[in-house]
Amino acid sequence: MTITDVGMASDMTTQEDPRAEVERLRREVARHDHLYYVLDRPEVPDSEYDRLFRRLRDLEAAHPDLADPTSPTHRVGGRPLAAFRAVTHARRMLSLDNTYDPGEVREFDARVRKLLGPGVAFGYFVDPKVDGVACSLRYERGALVLAATRGDGVAGDDITANVRTVRDVPLRLHGAAPEVFEVRGEVFLPRATFARINEQRLREGDEPFQNPRNACAGTLKLLDSRLVARRGLRFLPHGMGEVVGLEVPSYSALLERCRAFGFATNPHGRACRDIDEVLAYLAEFEQRRAGLPYEVDGAVIKVDDYALVERLGTTSHHPRGMIAYKYAAEQATTRLAGLEVGVGKTGTLTPVALLEPVRLAGTTVSRASLHNYDEVQRKDIRVGDLVVVEKAGEIIPYVVRSLPEQRTGQEAPITPPAACPSCGTPPARRDGEVAVFCPNRACPDVVRGLVRYFAGRRAMDIEGLGEKLVDQLVERGLVRSVADLYRLTEADLLGLERMGKRSAQNLLAGVAASKGRGLARLLNALSIPGLGETTARDLADRAGDLAALQGKDAPTLEAELKLGPVLAREVAAWLADPENQRSLEALRAVGVDMTQPRAAAPAGGAAKLAGKTFVITGTLPRRSRDEAQAAIEAAGGKVTGSVSRKTDYLVAGEKAGSKLTKAQELGVPVLDEDALDALLQG
Repeated sequence: MTITDVGMASDMTTQEDPRAEVERLRREVARHDHLYYVLDRPEVPDSEYDRLFRRLRDLEAAHPDLADPTSPTHRVGGRPLAAFRAVTHARRMLSLDNTYDPGEVREFDARVRKLLGPGVAFGYFVDPKVDGVACSLRYERGALVLAATRGDGVAGDDITANVRTVRDVPLRLHGAAPEVFEVRGEVFLPRATFARINEQRLREGDEPFQNPRNACAGTLKLLDSRLVARRGLRFLPHGMGEVVGLEVPSYSALLERCRAFGFATNPHGRACRDIDEVLAYLAEFEQRRAGLPYEVDGAVIKVDDYALVERLGTTSHHPRGMIAYKYAAEQATTRLAGLEVGVGKTGTLTPVALLEPVRLAGTTVSRASLHNYDEVQRKDIRVGDLVVVEKAGEIIPYVVRSLPEQRTGQEAPITPPAACPSCGTPPARRDGEVAVFCPNRACPDVVRGLVRYFAGRRAMDIEGLGEKLVDQLVERGLVRSVADLYRLTEADLLGLERMGKRSAQNLLAGVAASKGRGLARLLNALSIPGLGETTARDLADRAGDLAALQGKDAPTLEAELKLGPVLAREVAAWLADPENQRSLEALRAVGVDMTQPRAAAPAGGAAKLAGKTFVITGTLPRRSRDEAQAAIEAAGGKVTGSVSRKTDYLVAGEKAGSKLTKAQELGVPVLDEDALDALLQG
């Protein structure tokens, strides 16, 4: 969902009937959960997601007849990763309700007092909300026996070996210890440590981590705890799970007990007598948090009496006696100095704001996507405007709004271009879509995008065909379609900049090798709308040959090849297009393999690696990548070209690059060739 959709969601709340709105919100929240937890690609900031979530939760509370156990409001987080042993928490690890509004903090206080009834005296404790990874540590008779991630709140992943390397986690509690003591808290990377790690990665030619939280999450899922020990993770307690043999009356008392047991505790927390003191603390702490040695995105307000917290109870999502107050995402005001139009591989024309450079969330921002022209019109954004810029998920810059009250009259409205900036063709719109696109298939920017994607590692994996070389080939008219790649000669290439005889021969060898990649990679390489790497492989496995797809209408593809209705329509429409048919025939004529080999059933019965997804990177000592892929697929596994949260294992050899970085950030287990052999042997 785009930012436009979020705004529309709040605008439409009075226009829809409750059932329709609940269903729509459930779909939107589930989609954002998938983007955030599975694909690691958030599209909206936390504040926008939280508004959607709160609206859904409030509607469900107001309409109990719409209750559904599968609603996102019944879910705390993502499922445990399969790579680590799953363990069940003795007590659920709930998430927290949250707010960005001081007025809602007062409403929280009013709800608590109403639930507890008149005459019940209590105070609050406010703790900084450290931005890390929630973890539960279980001690039995004083010894650390288990460390687990939150997972889905009911079960998490056993990360004991890695947490043992965190220096301020005691391996044995100091002093007399109870029979069972579960302390919950946040594992995090200090800012200085994060900067040191990224400086080292840059020196070694690796990609830097995006932020301390992602680096921390990836570190905790490394299989080699020696690597974890070098990262310098820290831990601060913020709650408790199961406790046997010890009375802990309040959160304040828990922190005292943790200090006595040998834990560091956050020195910036504060006990408050009432909600006025809480709000004063929140205002004061906002001014100090930027100077802390770790990332903090808010503060947690807790009723400082565990008996009362138990009495208040929980919802399916959060305890009623606690709430997280989040500070608004950092914003900056700058001037939209100009506009650039980007042309994508499908021809989509995307307006890009050119900004006067401004510091935002630790980086200098000079460009921001405006998504599409309908959104620009809805937000009334003009060239020359002062605009408010924010980072979605603290990563992706976007324009929140313009400041029309600051206009001088010289600002210029932003409208779709009269012609494609690359080829001059008048743009068009597809039915039912907001995007404006260039319909010229020969548009140089469209061809560049298609060829770059076609040659990429996730697609036909043509070694040596980088972006600059693609640009030269298109500019000189040597490549007007992907099939032209297979017609290149050594003489064509020797006329290009920085292209010697050996480089030309190597590139031609890479182009020739790509002919045998098979149907799955070809389908992905063709940029068919809706067909990604995984769905392309699944479709290729079921079809076996491109001929089994051609000439089929959408209902036939849906029935025979198990495609969903939307994807079936997209695939059928793409294959029926005359120009695409000519392109496929040209690829067939130059010898591109359009079949998918059927994986042989592994000897010895059930596939050892059935259902497991692998990515291979770097140079392995004993096998080529193709040989490793064949071995994995023979054992029932699947090999894809890019790392995501769905990846079960990354097989990494020497000179592993960005894929290793991504795997570490996402917590994907990393195997060397010996570990791969162990898996293959069962």
